[in-house]
Amino acid sequence: MKFISWNVNGIRACLKKGFMDYFRRVDADFFCIQETKCQEGQVQLEIEGYYQFWNYAQKKGYSGTAIFTKHQPLNVHYGVGDEESEAEGRIITLEYEMFYLVNVYTPNSQRDLARLPFRLEWEDKLKDYLIKLNKDKPVIYCGDLNVAKEEIDLKNAKSNVGNSGFTHEERGKMSDLLSEGFTDSFRYLYPEKTDSYTWWSYMNKVRERNIGWRIDYFIVSNSLNRLIKNALIHSEVHGSDHCPILLELQMNTFQ
Repeated sequence: MKFISWNVNGIRACLKKGFMDYFRRVDADFFCIQETKCQEGQVQLEIEGYYQFWNYAQKKGYSGTAIFTKHQPLNVHYGVGDEESEAEGRIITLEYEMFYLVNVYTPNSQRDLARLPFRLEWEDKLKDYLIKLNKDKPVIYCGDLNVAKEEIDLKNAKSNVGNSGFTHEERGKMSDLLSEGFTDSFRYLYPEKTDSYTWWSYMNKVRERNIGWRIDYFIVSNSLNRLIKNALIHSEVHGSDHCPILLELQMNTFQ
């Protein structure tokens, strides 16, 4: 079973840069996107064989998430009950008999860390939500999580300590979640792999020089670890300042 996650940095722009070519080529069971930056009715995607679930931000041209899936869920839930995060369209949960799929676009704490307090509170609420789900059945949690957990997850670690996405507080929240029974699927397979990034600034041709950050993840319940077949970063795919990531699980039945 194949899962994709991609921050498209505006689905309307990404559609003009080869989104559907990649979508068709990868042929995923579940295709999760973040930062859709659109409102209902602004994009018409007729994708045969896929159900579509969108969570739009109330603010135009901002945030937003969506999931395209070949498999009809038992239930769909938007947000975790927190009004502000739901207003920003940041969370979609699909429930299946065998697992929950949670697609998330984590708030950026901003360059001056003005939103760090909100971000940390949001992380705590999301962690409690994921723990609650995990008590019921396994969880596959993915998206742009806006944090590089370890120094190996970004090119220039020392110069970025304390910056947005690499503060001790944000990294600590990721560690707290993983300690509650979850696994970073990429590091599970590739614990020491370097130069593996999912986001690059648009400035100074840093993508060509691979000066990036790994801030997009598939995090799974520990009970799914034995089913992890592959976790890949498709850095060759353009169309956004992020690239898609892939998780493949040895799972055939789910409903």
